[in-house]
Amino acid sequence: MTEAGFSVTVPATTANLGPGFDHLGLALSLNMTIEVASAEAWHVLYQDKEYAALPMDETNLIVQTIQHVASTYDQIITPQKLVVRSDIPLGKGLGSSATAIAAGIEIASELAGLHLSPKDKLRIGSELEGHADNVTAALLGGMTVSYFTEDEMEVLSFPAPPIGVVILVPPVALKTEASRGLLPEHLTHIVAVRGSAAGSVMTAAIAQSDWVTAGRMMERDLYHEPYRKVGFPNFDEIRMACKEAGAYGMTISGAGPSLFVAVPPETEQQVAASLEQRFPHYQALALQPAQNGAFITK
Repeated sequence: MTEAGFSVTVPATTANLGPGFDHLGLALSLNMTIEVASAEAWHVLYQDKEYAALPMDETNLIVQTIQHVASTYDQIITPQKLVVRSDIPLGKGLGSSATAIAAGIEIASELAGLHLSPKDKLRIGSELEGHADNVTAALLGGMTVSYFTEDEMEVLSFPAPPIGVVILVPPVALKTEASRGLLPEHLTHIVAVRGSAAGSVMTAAIAQSDWVTAGRMMERDLYHEPYRKVGFPNFDEIRMACKEAGAYGMTISGAGPSLFVAVPPETEQQVAASLEQRFPHYQALALQPAQNGAFITK
């Protein structure tokens, strides 16, 4: 087993961008960094108060992921102390669970000397997360588009797009399971076709750096936004304000409760200030897409 004494850094992510439901992810310029050191028992120490209620022992998601990976490859990893620093809001639709899973995979691969391939990491992460959007972007960085089933997986990655990002973060967290409970079990054929078309045009527009079109399609989702927006009493007002501020488009970040706003490059600070002043219930984070995915520093 490799000696401990390293750190792993993983970016925050947003998922879906509207109609890219459960298959499109984007890494963002917020990070979780975990320092790893040998210990007599597993112990997770969070340095940020927001994370203080999370388990600090073997039931922690990071530790569970490490042990799952080790078990999968018939390895045993001795206890470690994990010191976690994170500026990623917890439970706010910015991939905090995917970040923890990606970190656990990287730590296990390093400690057990597994030298896991990117494909192996993506498969393990998607299986643990249950969907591929956030965890693929957390591992690879930039933007990812994924097809994931029990038997098959395809992931395409793109460089971080040249846009600015504003995330509107409300004070109350939301569990993904609760948000998924708002979704219908079935869609009509015509709704599914229109939703697929919106997602395809948006993805093609992003690939061509046509964010005017991408932003328009971002707001044409039929898979989840119509059902989840009921949790936002001023959703349409915020969308209109984003347009007035010069945004390309606005949609729900992942399963919520945060909102994702795509804006022209170098305007994110200005747009964030404008939106926070108008909607003081939200904290407006001015960010950029992140090029780097999870990486280890020794």
